[in-house]
Amino acid sequence: MKRTSSLGFTLVELLVVIAIIGVMVGLLLPAVQAAREAARRMSCGNNFKQIGLGIHNYHAAYNAMPINGAGTDPSTRRIWFDSDTTGNNWRLSMLVGLTPFVEQQALWEQISSRSIVGGTWPAFGPTPQNINYRPWATDISGFRCPSDPGVGLPALGRTNYGACNGDSTQNGYYGVGISIDTWTGGALRPGSIYPLGNAASLASHRGMFVGHLSTKFRDVLDGLSNTIMAGELATDLGDRDIRTSIIRQAPNESFVVQNPSYCQDTPGIIDPARPGFVLAGVNINPSRGFRWADFAPGITGCFTILPPNRELCGEGNDVFGSVTSTVSSRHQGGAHVLMGDGAVKFVTDSIEAGNSRNRMVVAGGTAAFNNAPGSRSPYGLWGSLGTRASSETVGEF
Repeated sequence: MKRTSSLGFTLVELLVVIAIIGVMVGLLLPAVQAAREAARRMSCGNNFKQIGLGIHNYHAAYNAMPINGAGTDPSTRRIWFDSDTTGNNWRLSMLVGLTPFVEQQALWEQISSRSIVGGTWPAFGPTPQNINYRPWATDISGFRCPSDPGVGLPALGRTNYGACNGDSTQNGYYGVGISIDTWTGGALRPGSIYPLGNAASLASHRGMFVGHLSTKFRDVLDGLSNTIMAGELATDLGDRDIRTSIIRQAPNESFVVQNPSYCQDTPGIIDPARPGFVLAGVNINPSRGFRWADFAPGITGCFTILPPNRELCGEGNDVFGSVTSTVSSRHQGGAHVLMGDGAVKFVTDSIEAGNSRNRMVVAGGTAAFNNAPGSRSPYGLWGSLGTRASSETVGEF
């Protein structure tokens, strides 16, 4: 009798091969995903480097950095965060002035000229929340990190990069020299904002960018390579993420100024079962990174108070001003920062950040509370990196 041999595979052999292939795919997939994220992270850093180069070119042209909180007056009195179509109420971020230095000359020409496209608009546009003004609704790829998936409304032109305002949020939305009585009473004077300076602002606004104030590289006494100029920020996705949802629970600004970790320490705000998210029912403003043209600290600014990827904690009446807006990202374990010398560095969540419950440095602060004007940052290495002239030296980080 002749034996016949099979030229095919048995069912068992096929199952073994399939199982081996499945295991190999399972092992390779995380590596492929990690490689893709590494590429996105590198692209994100390159975008930030271009912004840094643009700021240096701007400084070379004008001997100053672009003003964060620049702009024009509206025709009638407005609270700083109100919408207006006759002027932008000094709400423009430093990214607006930077546009012609980051290959956005055509967009800058639209912004700086009177426009009738989509309406009648003054030069330098209306306030940044006006959706019909096309420049403000324009998405600029150089202002976006590829790792961030946020797209579309209610945002108008998202950004993943914002100015560093230092290590104190007190009156962060006023900046230096705002004339409050321009809005609250009396005759309307020429100019909503007088860049004259005041004790409160000069004491607490210690970053490279100060609202409404023109700053220069020579003002950075701690050294450009030791001072953060701008930080990365994740944009809000509508999921109540603590990194992108501005928590509006403190009774007033002083609660956060006296304890930056107020929202973490107060029960009923952050979900204890999911500490990366805000509890349902808690008042929030989901607008982080929503308008690249808006200088509001809660939207495009960042502070070096709480470590990277911590919560955004603010007061109940504040829409997006004095908020502990730290840096954040969709990368694993940290976020990018842009140093004053143009270098881009990745700062981990575990950076030494001092006492996150220490009072912020303010006018009237005392040595007893470690928050007297001119004192070292109470927030360790992280806080020191955010101040421009506090006689602090830093090493590698």
